[in-house]
Amino acid sequence: MSDGRNDFMVFSGTANPQLAEKVAEYLERPLDKIDIRHFPDGETFCQVIDSVRGRDVFVIQSASPRPNDAYMELFIIMDALKRGSAARITAVLPYYGYARQDRKDQPRVPITARLVANLLERAGADRVLTMDLHANQIQGFFNIPLDHLKAEPIILEYIRDQHWANPIVVAPDTGGAKTAYSYSRKLGCGLAIVAKQRTGGETVDAFSVVGDVGGHDVIMIDDMTATGGTLSAAAKMCRGGGAKSVHAFVTHFPLTAKGVERLMSESQLDELVITDTIPLREGFEPEKLPFKLTRLSVAPLIGEAIRRTHNDESINDLFNHE
Repeated sequence: MSDGRNDFMVFSGTANPQLAEKVAEYLERPLDKIDIRHFPDGETFCQVIDSVRGRDVFVIQSASPRPNDAYMELFIIMDALKRGSAARITAVLPYYGYARQDRKDQPRVPITARLVANLLERAGADRVLTMDLHANQIQGFFNIPLDHLKAEPIILEYIRDQHWANPIVVAPDTGGAKTAYSYSRKLGCGLAIVAKQRTGGETVDAFSVVGDVGGHDVIMIDDMTATGGTLSAAAKMCRGGGAKSVHAFVTHFPLTAKGVERLMSESQLDELVITDTIPLREGFEPEKLPFKLTRLSVAPLIGEAIRRTHNDESINDLFNHE
């Protein structure tokens, strides 16, 4: 791959610099230099070191572990790039924070996912690149191009390498049925769905499994887990249904303190597979979990999407292969 340094520039915020470094490594180029400082009163200062005039610029910033700080820092970076006369600014959001607030399901509540879309546009984004949105309808909140990446190719590659004898794909709730069905078709195996009812922000009561999981190696697919409630409840139901093993796959892992506690004490998983869209929670010790934790990198996928965006090539082709 050519260096491409004279063609486009890649910057990183401070939310997930490890992922940004891996993306730069895939692109065979260093990250471009930016000075970001956080003052004692909480304000953020940003200065772009090199000229961006007339350049195609990409800014990598996940909206976690502190979404408010991460977004504000991203807005400030994009304003600096805009005032530096960048030709095009692409906000690369491996994790789109506030995606769960995507509809008005109660009186007098905001649609914060839409608000974030508006703020990204006003701050200077010409296009957005993100991964595994919690709700596909969020794409309609934008008046600028949005490329929606999926971690599916990376997860499918890992699953196929395991060579499980009797796999079945399970959606941990009805909302994930469509995604689970896509995985089951590409893996050539059966599909089951766990019906659940959320009883609070951190509590879930799973009450039935639609489909036979007895004797199967369960492949549970979800876009994210924060408190571990859905995964723990669904895993318990699958175990009760006679599952041979339970392996959960989630793209985003914005783990809370309650989630750590639940995964340590309640989970009946054999393995949890996550990606690096979000850095691991500070102080979290994966080696103490009662099951295996595997972390896959989405850096090659994001890096290739950046390269294709700059070259005006199709991104959808990345996901057209079975």
